Amino acid sequence: MPTPDDWPAGHTVVERFLRPDSSVGRLHPLRVISDNGGVLLGWMPAGTPITSSKLADGRSLREAPLEQRFRLPRYSRLDVWRGTSTLRRIPDDEWSSVWWFFAETGEFTGWYVNLEVPLGRTASGPDRVDGVLDVAIAPDRTWRWKDEDEAEAAVAAGRLTAKWLVRLRQEGERLIELAEAGRFPFDGSWTDFRPDPAWPVPELPESAVDEPGQQAEADGGGRRADHGAG
Repeated sequence: MPTPDDWPAGHTVVERFLRPDSSVGRLHPLRVISDNGGVLLGWMPAGTPITSSKLADGRSLREAPLEQRFRLPRYSRLDVWRGTSTLRRIPDDEWSSVWWFFAETGEFTGWYVNLEVPLGRTASGPDRVDGVLDVAIAPDRTWRWKDEDEAEAAVAAGRLTAKWLVRLRQEGERLIELAEAGRFPFDGSWTDFRPDPAWPVPELPESAVDEPGQQAEADGGGRRADHGAG
């Protein structure tokens, strides 16, 4: 297996979103486009198998009242990334990753700043804690914060710390400044990316979920499989 600093192009890595107690929340497999040992560029097309979360009573996370959303029991399940494809730039030492979103037609539809706590990388892929708060940036570089209310609820529930949220917001503000100035990574780089049509979708390891639909989760946040990481 490749070591953490030499993932070759074409290799599949698994991006793990961990909870503050180090348990695994979500798994997203990515095809390596490039990696220099500190910054990974990975591709996850629509149709990629992932793991996601549902509440133990069968409801989706968004169906729970905000004050309960990060407190109710939930379980992991095998799922599929739907609707869009993403190219992701994941720097080991930054509190965010930038996602380029593409429609099924291949058209670039915007950037997504997924605010995250970086936890380094293993031989299998990068580890992050999803920061709940995000920034959506349109192709014309207009932007908006996303899920500010959820981020506050996550802090109240102990899913995030108040210090983490301050650091995550600062990171979001840094990326917003880059977007407003049209600077990398919001300078048009990779907006014309097209994958090789012969590439198969990345696959999860067989051990991703021991018993799909039955693995209990005590905490952790998430969003729909087609709109981010949990």
